[in-house]
Amino acid sequence: MDGPATDGNVAINISVFAVFVLITLYVVYRASTRNTTAADYYAAGSSFTGPQNGIALSGDFLSAASFLGISGGIAVHGYDGFLYSVGWVVAWMMGLMLIAERLRNTGRFTLGDVLSFRMRQRPVRAAAANATLVISLFYMIAQMAGAGALMALLLDVQDRVGQAVVIAVVGVVMVVYVLVGGMKGTTWVQIIKAVLLLLCVSFLTIFLLGKFGFSLSAIMETGSRNTPLGAKVLDPGALYGGSELSKLDFVSLALALVLGVTSLPHVLMRFYTVPNAREARRSVVWATLLMATFYLCTLVIGFGALALVGSEKIASAPGGENSAAPLLAFEVGGAVLLGVVAAVAFATILAVVAGLTLTASASFAHDVYANVIKRGTADPRSEIRVARLTAIVVGLLSIVGGIAASGQNVAFLVALALALAASANLPTLLFSLFWRRFNTAGTLWSIYGGLTSCVVLIIFSPAMSGAPNSIFPGVDFHWFPLGNPGIVSIPLSFLCGWLGTLLSRTEADPVKQAEMEVRSMTGIGSGLN
Repeated sequence: MDGPATDGNVAINISVFAVFVLITLYVVYRASTRNTTAADYYAAGSSFTGPQNGIALSGDFLSAASFLGISGGIAVHGYDGFLYSVGWVVAWMMGLMLIAERLRNTGRFTLGDVLSFRMRQRPVRAAAANATLVISLFYMIAQMAGAGALMALLLDVQDRVGQAVVIAVVGVVMVVYVLVGGMKGTTWVQIIKAVLLLLCVSFLTIFLLGKFGFSLSAIMETGSRNTPLGAKVLDPGALYGGSELSKLDFVSLALALVLGVTSLPHVLMRFYTVPNAREARRSVVWATLLMATFYLCTLVIGFGALALVGSEKIASAPGGENSAAPLLAFEVGGAVLLGVVAAVAFATILAVVAGLTLTASASFAHDVYANVIKRGTADPRSEIRVARLTAIVVGLLSIVGGIAASGQNVAFLVALALALAASANLPTLLFSLFWRRFNTAGTLWSIYGGLTSCVVLIIFSPAMSGAPNSIFPGVDFHWFPLGNPGIVSIPLSFLCGWLGTLLSRTEADPVKQAEMEVRSMTGIGSGLN
C-alpha cells in the first residue's frame, strides 16, 4: 500500500483541514463582536454553562499529547504508554474536590487574582505571571512539536526546514484565533474541536472492536505479535521497568501527571467562564466523564495501531511515535479517513495552543500591566491591547521552541510542563486556600522555588541532552538522572512555601484571610452569585 502522503492524498488532507480552519475562524469572528470589556475578552463574560465549559475543558486538555502522543506511546510501549492516561483522568479528582469551586469564588480572570488576594499585590502578581508564561511556553512547545510531526507524516516533509514552515503556519493561525475571538471565540473552538475529536476516536474504536469480534483481548494478542517486545508489551515495565532508576523516573512522572493537570494556568482560567461555583463543579464532572471515555478509546486505538500497522513501521515513520493514530486511520479508511483524523488532530493542536496563548497574554496584561505597572488604574481598552501584543510575542516564542523540539513524543514534553505547573502553582494555590498563616514571603518562595528548581532540573536532565531521544541528542550536559523532575521539585516547592512563611517576620493579614475563607466557600462578596 502506498504511504499516507501519496496518491493525491495531500490535496484531501489539506482540504479537510482548510474547511475546519475556515469554519472555526468564522465562529471566532462572530464571537468577537461581543468582546467589549475585559471580562468578555478574558472570561467570555462568564456566560457559559457547566456542560458547555466541561466540553471546552476537555477540549482544552485533550491535546496533541493525548491524541497523538498517548496512542503512539501505547502502540510502541504497550501498557506503560497507557499510564499517562490513568494519571490524567485521576488528576481531575483534585480539581473537583479541592480547587474548582474555591477558585471560581475567589478570583476574576487569572490565577494571580487568587494568589494575591490576601498578599502584597505587586510581587505576587508578578510571580504568578512569570510562572504562567513559563508553563504556557513549555506546553505550547509540545503542541507545536506535535504539529510538525503530523504534517511531516501527511505531506512527507522530511527536512527540518519544511517542518519549521508548518509550525510557523500553526503559530500564525492560533494567534489569529486569540486576537480576534478572545475567550469566547476560543471556547467555541474548543467545544467544536472536542466534539469532533470524541466522534473521531469513537468511530475508530467501534471499527477496531468490530474488526476483532468486539474483543479487546484479540486486539492486544494480535498487537503483541507485531512488536519486538512480544507478550511483554502487555505487561508493566516495557518502558519504566528496566532498573531502579527507571522505576523512580516513573514515580516522578506519575506525580507530575496527577498533580499537574489542575495546576495548569489555562485549565484554571477556564473556571472563570461560568457564572458561579456550582457550574464550575459541573464543568469538572463533565470534563472528567468525557476524558475517561476518550482515554479508554485511546487504549483500543493504540493497540489497534500495533495490531494493524506494527510498532516498527510506526517508529520509523516521519513523526515517530506520534504517527500511530494517523497511520491507523490510513490503514482503516484510506486517504479520506486520514484526512479527517489529521484535520481533527491539527484542530486539537490549534485549539489548545490558542487557549494557552490567551492565558499567557491575559496573565501578563491583567497581572503585570494592569496591577503591577499601572497599579490597578489601567484602562480596559489599553489592557486588552497589551494582551493582544503579548499574544503575538508568545506565539513567536512558541514557534521557535516548537521547531527546536520537533520529533519528540508530545506526551513526554507535556509531562514536563505538568511538572512545572505542579511545582510552581499547586503548593502555592493549596497553601493560599487552606493555610491561614500563609503569607507573601511563603507565596514568593513557593512559586519561585518550585519554578526555578524544576526548570534547572529539566535543563540538566536526559530530556534535554545525553540520550538518543533527547531534544539535543548530539551533546551531553546532563547531571540529573531522571527524565521528569517532579519527585524533587514538587515537594521542594511545598517545603519552600512552608519555610518562607515561618521565617518571615510579616504576619498574614487576618482580616483578608477571613474574607478570602468566606468568599472561597460561599461566594459572598465576590459579586459572582
